[in-house]
Amino acid sequence: MSVTVIAKITPQPEHRDAVKAALLEVIPAVHAEPGCELYSLHEAPEGFVMVEKWASVEDLGVHGKAPALTGLTEKIGTLLAGPLEVTVANPIPAGDADRGAL
Repeated sequence: MSVTVIAKITPQPEHRDAVKAALLEVIPAVHAEPGCELYSLHEAPEGFVMVEKWASVEDLGVHGKAPALTGLTEKIGTLLAGPLEVTVANPIPAGDADRGAL
């Protein structure tokens, strides 16, 4: 069963561009990871939101230890205003399959 992840990344205001560049840099590597169905960056007033979909909890676990993510954490850790806010959720099928599924 797939798993959805929402990660909120809030940079210190003076480091917003550097954090954005680092996030954009890792996307191709994450897209190549096994089980990655979606890894999509969004910009919000307070920072960035990453919407992710993984084929399984196991694939998400591998992603958490993969070089792309560990390197990103090292690169931006001191540039953030606070810790990452990560929510992991399981989908609930509802409504139209094309509009109700991520």
